[in-house]
Amino acid sequence: MLLPDTCPVASNTSAQPALSWSIVGHGAIGLLAASRLQLAGYKPGLWLRQPAPVNIQFQQQPLQFLPAVPPLSAVLVPVKSYAVLEAVTTLLPHLTSDAQLVLSHNGMGNIEQVLPLLAPQQGLWFLTTTHGALKQAQSILHTGLGQSVLAPLNRAAQAHSGAVSAAMDCALGPVALTEDIQPFLWQKLAINAVINPLTALHNCHNGELAQPQYQQHISAILHEVCQVAAAAGYALHYEVTLERIHAVIQSTAANFSSMQQDIVHQRRTEIEAINGYIVAQAARFKLAVPHNAQLLHLLLQLQQGYGR
Repeated sequence: MLLPDTCPVASNTSAQPALSWSIVGHGAIGLLAASRLQLAGYKPGLWLRQPAPVNIQFQQQPLQFLPAVPPLSAVLVPVKSYAVLEAVTTLLPHLTSDAQLVLSHNGMGNIEQVLPLLAPQQGLWFLTTTHGALKQAQSILHTGLGQSVLAPLNRAAQAHSGAVSAAMDCALGPVALTEDIQPFLWQKLAINAVINPLTALHNCHNGELAQPQYQQHISAILHEVCQVAAAAGYALHYEVTLERIHAVIQSTAANFSSMQQDIVHQRRTEIEAINGYIVAQAARFKLAVPHNAQLLHLLLQLQQGYGR
């Protein structure tokens, strides 16, 4: 399914000059962002373990991305949660003194690890998105038209808000800028904590979770997430969050979750940064979360079963 772009081909309209963007890896969301940036007039490069040109088809157009060349002034890091720290550590020697890094991944827990690694003038951002993308051979399909929330995480980021938000609006827009990303991360965590592990365990499309046999599981998982979020100072309204979960199940009914795909392809999942994060926070607040703990245990068992 091909979806329209939300950012027209145009030059940067902020008062700040457009940054030179690099994208880490060649995952689906990263290539979606790179494609939309290129079509909007940017010239993004790809930061890969083995630098090489990458050719893809997007929106029926052939696109080529060249390897990113240091020094890097602006970097989108759309990698799996467990790969964030290694990716940033690898980037550090190649960044400019005032480089801007935008993290974007499922789960929580990495911001606190990355912030201390940066120099005083280097900015850190977090972007959470509902866009969906699928990589098939040499093509990128925009399978879910969404929106994103972007937040500066330090003062050095705030100084570049115009240029960064303009680029991210083209890459994964429309983008809403916020000063506090945590409420949005908890909202997305609640959705991912339900949909990702259940679809992975039952090897099903997202839409299957609308069936009656899953409703008790969904309710139990969500009640625990809401309890932990409230203890952390970010209260989630149970009924509102449940409605959001079912809206996502419906709107992405034909899609497979990223965790389901990871299990099918025998890759490491992000379970430790999703349900595992809930379990860790629950222990901190001395709360019982048996359903999330069971999901964590079962997914880790599946991973161990294929030797990862």
